[in-house]
Amino acid sequence: MSQQHSNAVVVTGIGALTPVGNDREDTWAALLGGHSGVAEITRFDPTGMPTRIAAEVKHFVPEDHFDRKRLRRSERFSQYAVVAAREAVRDAGIETGSDPEARLGVQINNAVAGFPGIEAATDQMHSDPRKVSPYFVSSVIPNMPACEVAIDLGAHGPVNASALACASGIHALLEARRTILAGEADVVIAGGTDSAITPVMFTGLSNMGALSTRNDEPERASRPFDTDRDGFVFGEGAVVMVVESAAHAAARGARPYMEISGGALTSDAFHVSAPYPEGTHAETAMRRALATAHLAPGDIDYICAHGTATRINDKLETRAVRSVFGEDADRLLVSSPKSMVGHMIGAAGALSAMVTALAMRDGAVPPTVNLDTPDPECDLDYVPHTARKTDVHTAMVNAFGFGGQNVVAVLRKL
Repeated sequence: MSQQHSNAVVVTGIGALTPVGNDREDTWAALLGGHSGVAEITRFDPTGMPTRIAAEVKHFVPEDHFDRKRLRRSERFSQYAVVAAREAVRDAGIETGSDPEARLGVQINNAVAGFPGIEAATDQMHSDPRKVSPYFVSSVIPNMPACEVAIDLGAHGPVNASALACASGIHALLEARRTILAGEADVVIAGGTDSAITPVMFTGLSNMGALSTRNDEPERASRPFDTDRDGFVFGEGAVVMVVESAAHAAARGARPYMEISGGALTSDAFHVSAPYPEGTHAETAMRRALATAHLAPGDIDYICAHGTATRINDKLETRAVRSVFGEDADRLLVSSPKSMVGHMIGAAGALSAMVTALAMRDGAVPPTVNLDTPDPECDLDYVPHTARKTDVHTAMVNAFGFGGQNVVAVLRKL
């Protein structure tokens, strides 16, 4: 192993629960095939609401995974995280258990915590306070998915949770990398999760004007970089990865998907929901991420874009990419999986990292669907409509969140 890679941090396992598949490989097949998971909302009755569509996880039966006692104390965003973590651990071949000396940590991030439980408990409080669950508080707080995963796997190392809005999922991988490089753990179970398809959430986002209202064509509603985009499609799910030092992976004979080579965080420090004009600080995050990975713009093959299908964000992300990459921008492949799974909020960045890892494995980049009329101000190669066979060696993942949080990761095939 070269000195360059002796301190590397790698991904050795991936698990997923998404609007287009209940595991990693089904999700990947759907994304490569350009299949959308957007449909009419079933979680509640959306009649009369401006937006009646979402990207829900389908065919998930909690009782298939948890006993009744555990279901009573947990919210869906925790359940998703545990199921995805179990798959990731199996994929990595990691032995877990109750050894308190094991250097196994957890970093599961989310953006909106247990929103459905909060709404339900509020309704119960008004009708009969005695019906509010004694597990209400412990089930909805934002650290609970990480704690539930730790309990499930017997992880006694550092267990953390952070909320960086829509940048939460990719931040989890960077924080896992930091934890390992700091010597605090050998392995970290890391990713993002969210499940908040509720009437109050949709009412608030609709009043903000953030959501697509293309209710009559759900599968065509999420349109990143298209002239006719009218907002993002709200989604849910979880993506979790096993992150470990390359030395630890080599010692146990594991084959990594990729290296987490570097990353950066910046803040717009500008507005609670609007991005900074010109995308200046997103651009800075991209430049710093490249610098931490000791790479130049010309080294990147693929960008898994934030690509939400909102008017401003898509334009500013494109502008930032062009500023950072210059002439290299025209040869880059850029795509947005949100065109098929919607915006999975706290899990979105982790989903993008999974897409990148599997693109490296299989030599194929998934498409940006619904890109029928490209916006003249969004003029990169977004891999429209159909997946493209190509070797991906080094990639960038962009994730930007409310409050002006910009998180960029650089990932490399080994």
